[in-house]
Amino acid sequence: MEWTKVTIYTAPAAIEPIMGRLLNVGITGFEIEDEDEFNDFLENNKQYWDYVDDSVTEKMRGETRVIVYVSNNAQGHEMLMSVKNELEIMKAMDSSGEFGRLVIETDGINEEDWANNWKKYYHPMEIGEKILIKPVWETLSSDTDRVIFNIEPGLSFGTGSHETTQLCLINLEKHIKPGMKVLDLGCGSGILSIIALLLGAKKAVAVDIDKNAVDIAYQNARRNGIDDDRYTVYAGDIITDSDLQKIIAEDKYDIVLANIVADVIIAITPEVNKYLKPGGTFITSGIISDRLSDVENAFLENGFYAEDVSRRKDWVSIVCKQGETDGKNKG
Repeated sequence: MEWTKVTIYTAPAAIEPIMGRLLNVGITGFEIEDEDEFNDFLENNKQYWDYVDDSVTEKMRGETRVIVYVSNNAQGHEMLMSVKNELEIMKAMDSSGEFGRLVIETDGINEEDWANNWKKYYHPMEIGEKILIKPVWETLSSDTDRVIFNIEPGLSFGTGSHETTQLCLINLEKHIKPGMKVLDLGCGSGILSIIALLLGAKKAVAVDIDKNAVDIAYQNARRNGIDDDRYTVYAGDIITDSDLQKIIAEDKYDIVLANIVADVIIAITPEVNKYLKPGGTFITSGIISDRLSDVENAFLENGFYAEDVSRRKDWVSIVCKQGETDGKNKG
């Protein structure tokens, strides 16, 4: 397998926050190059050597660097887009500038070249029984009865190749019915909510903390023939923004989607009943298997039970219903 080296240029204060966000998107291995930590290490362990090569010292000079490696394929590109999205969120939060530049360098490959190289790895994907995700440059060799979602992967975070998105889509197609209303919390590229509309939903509302997601989601909606009167996207923090919560709660939804991370799912769960119709379905994904019990406990504490638990590799998706557990958990 080929790998792409990804270097994040930042500052010492951002090391731990970046590590946490990398873990949230599924990156568990990283290297840290930091001049201050390196100098402290030399000072506290100088009994072990008499000389340190100048080239080593020079390598550690300057900005803090967090280095990760992503596979040179569809899933690697999906992961890179997720990292870029997380860094944009950090930039928006960093009013004092203590996190440094938060810029990504990919082995000297610029973003345009990466997007073009990516095309050789990204082909139409059949997901579940009804869905086909197709990059815009591809032409189908034969007719299909599947719902086709057209996407420009180089412009989007959330392209359908990651296990968490696929788990969520499979559960969505099981529960969606014509005329339903859908709420997508943490929408990214809008893939889940737009496909819900393509599968027959009457209306979809999407929310993401990243302002860039609004434009990308609307672009993807129009690319797939979805009119603005059926689709609304908001930028904001659904956990802390009370005005946004009131706007969202003006309607009630048959399905609430949350393909995020465990901590955010836990944080939004107390609010979901404000948005969900009685008897509605709460579909979650993006949960690392180690956090499954934490998420399930949050559901129970807030009046939900896990109707279905599905897994791919280390990722988990949970379909929830309101009410007490009734033994339906298929863990």
